[in-house]
Amino acid sequence: MNMHKQYMQRCLDLAQLGAGSVSPNPMVGAVIVHEGQIIGEGYTSPYGGPHAEVNAVSQVMDKYGDNAKDLLAASTFYVSLEPCAHYGKTPPCANLIAELKPLKIFIACLDPYAKVNGRGVEILRAAGIEVEIGLLEKEAIWVNRRFFTRISQHRPYVILKWAQSKDGLIGKEDKQVWISNAASQQLNHRWRAEEDAILVGTNTAQSDNPSLTVRHWKGKNPIRVLIDRDLVISPTANIFSEEAETIVFNAKKTDWQGHIKHIELENYGLYLPQNILYQLYLMDVQSIIIEGGAKTLQTFIDAGLWDEARVFQSDTELRAGVPAPQLIGEVFEKYLISSDLLTIYVK
Repeated sequence: MNMHKQYMQRCLDLAQLGAGSVSPNPMVGAVIVHEGQIIGEGYTSPYGGPHAEVNAVSQVMDKYGDNAKDLLAASTFYVSLEPCAHYGKTPPCANLIAELKPLKIFIACLDPYAKVNGRGVEILRAAGIEVEIGLLEKEAIWVNRRFFTRISQHRPYVILKWAQSKDGLIGKEDKQVWISNAASQQLNHRWRAEEDAILVGTNTAQSDNPSLTVRHWKGKNPIRVLIDRDLVISPTANIFSEEAETIVFNAKKTDWQGHIKHIELENYGLYLPQNILYQLYLMDVQSIIIEGGAKTLQTFIDAGLWDEARVFQSDTELRAGVPAPQLIGEVFEKYLISSDLLTIYVK
């Protein structure tokens, strides 16, 4: 890997440090290099805070004081996504870089957001800065697959997750069964902290009484989403605890009380997954994990509304129970989590 790719890979690694805190913004990393040395780097702050480029420049300013501007003008910038060109929660990053006039900027990929798409590059080139686009582009798009999906498809990025036994069963009828091991459960809680929302259906809420929090990991609890057509889940169920916001899609009422929001869907059974995802998109939910049960998972699979599936397979057998969902996807990677085999599929 040449040095340019190494610096951009550093941008991608930095970007992912913002997982779980920057949504609905993209995750971005920035690196500033002067004469072969990194003099500043940064990643996007939690939503509403400074972007990656600003944090990288601020680091140089803090470190080098009066010499900072001269160093920046003689440096090369690396950014994992096109610098923004519009006023939002913060001023445009493209304008900041244009004022500093670095020697060159490498951008991994363009920003598909309509207010940016190509405009950031135009600002930089108009300022006389050399711009190169496409360094580790594929990898950068993967890092921001949630953001790209939301912009292009007007829905959250959908991650399916389940654990199944060695004989292909996801659980017992009306009874909670732990299939995955402790390490897999901890990893699952880390994933929850990285996504905006988590969804289960009525059967899972009844049989498992899940909290859907990040008890085994440090991070924010995701928004909990419950599909409960007839509002049969008890108000005292764990899913309604004050630890996180809960959205209930149903066929009975629309109501908002504290941290619990009920949303009635007209023609409830018609295009249910599509309607749920569109409502969540309107609420700025950029990504969601669907944890079950089997019927709910299969509903999203059959509708073609999934992007990634994370499937744990235990080495134990249940012999009888609920069959695991069936999907057709490309195996992205496989590895062991202690005694469990984790397979990640992409659509």
